[in-house]
Amino acid sequence: MSKQIRFNAFEMNCIAHQSPGLWRHPQDRSTEYKDLNYWTDLAKILERGKFDGVFIADVLGIYDVYHDSAEHALTGAVQVPVNDPLQIVPAMAAVTEHLGFGVTTSISFEHPYPFARRMSTLDHLTKGRAGWNIVTSYLESGSKNLGLKTQVTHDERYDIADEYLEVLYKLWEGSWEDTAVLRDKQRGIFADHTKVHPIHHHGKYFNVPGIHICEPSPQRTPVLYQAGASARGQRFASQNAECVFISAPTKVAVKKLTEGIRHNLVQHGRSENDVLIYTMLSIVVDETDEKAQAKFAEYQGYGSYDGGLTLASGWSGIDFSQFKPTDQVEYIQTNAIQSMLRSYVEADPHKIWTIEEIARWTSVGGNGPVIVGSPSTVADRLQEWVDETGIDGFNLAYILAHQTFEDIVEYVIPELQRRGVYQTEYRKGTLREKLFGRGARLDSKHRGAQYRHLHNQQNTQFETERLNA
Repeated sequence: MSKQIRFNAFEMNCIAHQSPGLWRHPQDRSTEYKDLNYWTDLAKILERGKFDGVFIADVLGIYDVYHDSAEHALTGAVQVPVNDPLQIVPAMAAVTEHLGFGVTTSISFEHPYPFARRMSTLDHLTKGRAGWNIVTSYLESGSKNLGLKTQVTHDERYDIADEYLEVLYKLWEGSWEDTAVLRDKQRGIFADHTKVHPIHHHGKYFNVPGIHICEPSPQRTPVLYQAGASARGQRFASQNAECVFISAPTKVAVKKLTEGIRHNLVQHGRSENDVLIYTMLSIVVDETDEKAQAKFAEYQGYGSYDGGLTLASGWSGIDFSQFKPTDQVEYIQTNAIQSMLRSYVEADPHKIWTIEEIARWTSVGGNGPVIVGSPSTVADRLQEWVDETGIDGFNLAYILAHQTFEDIVEYVIPELQRRGVYQTEYRKGTLREKLFGRGARLDSKHRGAQYRHLHNQQNTQFETERLNA
């Protein structure tokens, strides 16, 4: 029997997320993305389907690599316009009890001190159901609009991220002791000031001397998601991530990424099962295989060739318009998502991709595969993916909003539950407790846990410095 299968919904606060062109379909609702009802309706659908959470992508920039222009991104609504991901979460939390929320924000575009407050606030408002997808940002356009002349190199972005996380761990885990908050109305003491500590961080990239200005939230540190699959990204994930999101077009490529991630975990003193790995995938399902195939054929008729290459060019940093449609895809080193091109070029020796094939593939379902069929067929395929690649679950990208998720909840989940490989009830507690079945706080082996007794470490350091003076 296969192990339990987990689902996240892969979303973005925009119109055309992973399937450019499908917003034109008469059943698609994604042009309603500006309305709160759109998001609360989605949250209710996902909670009815016992999804772990909704994973909300984000970019602060525009896909202007294709033809060195923003034309196709704007005309096709390819992840632009795009609104802020955090602001829709409280509304979705208000209409659900269990659904988790993994929001994407970049370490490249916001100082860690105000960001720590934003995430603590979100964790409070969701009663401990907040997660953070750590990204370093790959779009040159986003860097330029924040005053940077060029994008920081790929590996240095992760060096910055290492220190960024250190600052956050000190704020979330170490600034307030567990017994600092008293709420003593009789004595008029809300917090014991001797148990709230400045973090005194002075590093290469950040200087943060003060305290965290939020009281500890239910999880303190939100559940940590990470999506970098390059060698440097995997090393970062092995030290920080609790859930890893990967994306590749074939099982061979996904298995290779999964094995690399689990190997890195062990190399850094963690168990290979300390993280949950979700791969991106889309599902087209109907009562029968024939109906599902007809539905998929209809969807493909709405897919945008230029939209697909707009995404692929932005992800890879390569302008695919300079090549012929029949040209074979080759690996080129860039400062964008390095693992994206590797997943096409190096991961599966039995598959050679052309530019045209990538355009058609990406236009319906993005960089992940699409499983098409009846509930039984889809369930069989999902179990094969889990058994053969070692993943824990799927980050499901919609093709039609919200019809894709309605279909999954109606057809696929009951079949998986019947087979005993999908949860029928949520665990109690915070998002971390629901995912891992243990406490609300970071695991004691996690990198962030070492900062829990920051005040003791600082006192020892100050005493050592005094004695050596």
